[in-house]
Amino acid sequence: MPRGYMEGPAAEEAERRLEELERGPEVQAEERAAVYGSTDDEPERHFLGWLGDVDPDDLFASGAAWGITVVRRSK
Repeated sequence: MPRGYMEGPAAEEAERRLEELERGPEVQAEERAAVYGSTDDEPERHFLGWLGDVDPDDLFASGAAWGITVVRRSK
């Protein structure tokens, strides 16, 4: 492999990283755990609340909701 080929991609990566540092850190959206499931009123899967605000185990045990999943999503 010619030496010039090995330096090209490395130089491009270094330049990309330098530009990234000049822009500053990316602000990522804060994520929370969201509880989804189905209810008698709304049988299609829908947002039930944020984990901590609603307890998925209590919802299921009481029969108020089923098919419960907890997923990470941005606020």
